[in-house]
Amino acid sequence: MLVKTLFGFVVGGCCSVVLASTQVDSTCYGTTAKGRLLNGVSLPGEGKNYVAYSDTAIALGRTYVHSTVRDVILDAYKTLSLTLPKTQFKYAETGFKEGGRFRPHKTHQNGLSVDFMVPVKDKSGQPGILPTHIFNKFGYDIEFDNAGRTEDFYIDFPAVAAHLKALHQAAAQHGIKIWRVIFDPKLQPYLWQTADGAYLRKNLTFSKRRSWVRHDEHYHVDFIVPCKPLSSYVDDSQ
Repeated sequence: MLVKTLFGFVVGGCCSVVLASTQVDSTCYGTTAKGRLLNGVSLPGEGKNYVAYSDTAIALGRTYVHSTVRDVILDAYKTLSLTLPKTQFKYAETGFKEGGRFRPHKTHQNGLSVDFMVPVKDKSGQPGILPTHIFNKFGYDIEFDNAGRTEDFYIDFPAVAAHLKALHQAAAQHGIKIWRVIFDPKLQPYLWQTADGAYLRKNLTFSKRRSWVRHDEHYHVDFIVPCKPLSSYVDDSQ
């Protein structure tokens, strides 16, 4: 969850990124609001049907997650590449490699919290991709109206629903669960009207109250992975 008026990192040029080994197993500690992460792995910068919200954020280490969460996310994208081949997805803030305080978020501390930018369509109804750059706080400053529209785009609610369904199913295949989804309550009814709406209402828990910041341009997903007590975390970097 992110404050739209703040962004706690320096902006620079695009840098190459070395991806973490797929063999690394992560260990989470504590909770999403007070936790740490051991052996966090970075999400790939792009794939067949998805892209990160910022090359700079990748270089600054802001796209790390628990290894199982990484696998779930990539498996869901793989499913969507077959079911929605024309739709492009974009993920946003996740967390640091070692977890811990992740300003300006209140959560994202143990590798189990992920923000996803909403998939969109343009005025002609063609699949688009939400622009994310320094001038719009990397997408977090974009404001949709209560019908999910801006001057240039409208939220592709069927694609959002399909993505959440794919995440839920991939999580189950990897033996974990989704704790909650945070998305603007005023926009949630549009999800219930999609082909996957009944599935979402049956299988996922959505926050019913508006968060301390509006979640309209992105939806926040918290996963459930068995974590160790925060008191047992040892920072080997010291």
